[in-house]
Amino acid sequence: MDLNENELSKLYEESFHEVEEGTLIKGRVISVKDAGIVVDVGYKSEGFLPRGEFSEEEIAGLKPGNDVEVFVQRIADAEGTVVLSRSKALRIKAWEVIDEAIKADAPLEGEVTGKTKGGLFVDICGVSAFLPGSQSGVKTGEMDSLIGRKFQFKVLKTNNKRTMLVVSRKNFADEERSKKKTETLARIQEGAVTKGTVKNITDYGAFVDLGGVDGLLHISDMSWGRISHPSEMLSVGQEIEVVVIKFDPATEKVTLGYKQKMQDPWSNVDEKYPAGARVTGKVVSITDYGAFVKLEEGLEGLVHVSEMDWAAKPKHPSKYVNIGDEIEALVLKSGKDERRLSLSLKQLKPSPWQLVSQNYTSGTLVSGKVKSITDFGAFVGLPEGVDGLVHISDLSWTRHIKHPSEVLKKGQEVDAVVLSVDPAKERIALGIKQVKEDPWKKDIPENMHLGDEVRCNVLRTTDFGVFVEMPGDVEGLIYASETVKDENSGLKEGDQVWARIIKLDLDNRKIGLSMKNVKAMPEGLSAI
Repeated sequence: MDLNENELSKLYEESFHEVEEGTLIKGRVISVKDAGIVVDVGYKSEGFLPRGEFSEEEIAGLKPGNDVEVFVQRIADAEGTVVLSRSKALRIKAWEVIDEAIKADAPLEGEVTGKTKGGLFVDICGVSAFLPGSQSGVKTGEMDSLIGRKFQFKVLKTNNKRTMLVVSRKNFADEERSKKKTETLARIQEGAVTKGTVKNITDYGAFVDLGGVDGLLHISDMSWGRISHPSEMLSVGQEIEVVVIKFDPATEKVTLGYKQKMQDPWSNVDEKYPAGARVTGKVVSITDYGAFVKLEEGLEGLVHVSEMDWAAKPKHPSKYVNIGDEIEALVLKSGKDERRLSLSLKQLKPSPWQLVSQNYTSGTLVSGKVKSITDFGAFVGLPEGVDGLVHISDLSWTRHIKHPSEVLKKGQEVDAVVLSVDPAKERIALGIKQVKEDPWKKDIPENMHLGDEVRCNVLRTTDFGVFVEMPGDVEGLIYASETVKDENSGLKEGDQVWARIIKLDLDNRKIGLSMKNVKAMPEGLSAI
C-alpha cells in the first residue's frame, strides 16, 4: 500500500514514546564519548548524560545496549537533544525506597561516611543523612569508631523538599548490644581466649568491647616487656585477641590480659641468656642512666651508661646509640626473679688497659694533654682513653717544686716517658723530667765546679737560706749565713744576685752557695 507524505510523517511520530520533562524513564546506551553518554530514550532525538555522573569504573563497564534509568531534565526543542540526569534519577529512586521504609516503619541500611559538628554523616541509598551524636548509640569519644561501618538506621525526620534526612541508630544499637551482651556473658569464663574491639584508650589501659560487655586490659597486662603508654601497642577500633583473667558475674566486671597469650620470656632467661653470652637486639629506649635493648618480644635488657664505654667519665648514652639501632652486647647478669638483664657494650671491646699494656713499656715516649692537676702531681690523657700520673717528684731534675701548677697548666700538651705500667691496678706512671737526660750525671759535673761564681734569680726565701735559680734551670741554696743584703732591705723573689758555689753534692743533688767574697758582687751589697 502506497502512503502519502502526511501518512508517512504520522507513522514516524507515532513510532516514538511520549517524553516529558521531569519524568523518570529507562534508556539504552548508544555510545560512550569523551563528553558524555549518548542514550536512546525512544524519542526522535537522542538523550545525553554528562560523563561526570559516572565514576571511571562505571564508565569502563558501560557498553552500547546497556539499560540505564535516567531523569529527563530538559528537551531543547522539537528537534533538539534531550538533556538527562542519572544522579537525579538515582536520588528519586532512593527517596522512593526511603518513603516506603517510612510508611512501613522499617529500618534502612546505611554506611557512616564521616564526622560533623554534633554527629555523623550517613549514606543511605545514596542520600546523605545526618546522625545526631545522641542517636549514635555510642559515647561522644567513641563516634570515630563508627566511621566506615554499616548499620541499620531508623528515619527520625525528613521534609517535603527532600533536602533533609535525620536518622537514628540508638534503638538498634541498644537492642544489638543487649543481645550481644547476653550471648557474651553466657560464654565468658576465666582463662578463655576471646576476640574484642578496642573502644577506648587511657593512660592506665584500654577498654575492649567483647560484644556488649566491656573488659579492662590494664597496661601491666599488655606486654611482658616495658611500655610507656597503651597507645604504643593499641589503637581505637583495632580487633585483638585477649585472655579473660578474671570475671565477676555479679558485677559483670571483666579483667583481660594480652601478654598472657604468650609464655613469659623471663621464665627461662637464665638458661637462654647466661652471663657471658653475646646477644643482638634493637635499642628501644634511651634514658640518662642507660639504654634499653629489646632482645625478643617482651624481653629487654639494660646497658647501663657505665657499660657503654671504657672512659672514666662516659658521655650521655645518646652519644653511643640511637633508638632503632641494632647492636651487639655481652650479657653481664640475668635474673629471672628480679626480671633484670644487664648488658654491656664496652666488654666487647678491648680494655684500654689491655691496649696500654700492649703498646707501652717502661721507657716509651708518649704525648698528651694535662687533664687535671693535684697537690701530688698531674694526670695526662693518653690516646687509649686512660690517664697517666706524673708525680710531682718527676716534673724536674733540678727544681724543688711545691705544687705542679708552678710548671704545668690544664690543657697543656706535654711529652713524657712511661716509668711503669700496672694494668691490674689500672695505673700508669709517667715522668716529664725523664724526657731529658739527668743533668746531675753529666751537665752539672762538667759545667759547675766549687768556687764558680754564677748569676742567680731569687726564687724564695726561708729562715735557713735563699733558694735561687742558677743557669741551666738548676736550683741552689744560698745559706742564711752566706747571704748579703743592701743597706735598705733583704733579698726578695725576683732579685738577681751573684753567688759562689761552695758545696757540690752530686749524690744528694744539692748545691750550696755563698754571696760572700764574690768578685762579681754588685756595689751596695754587704754581708748580713
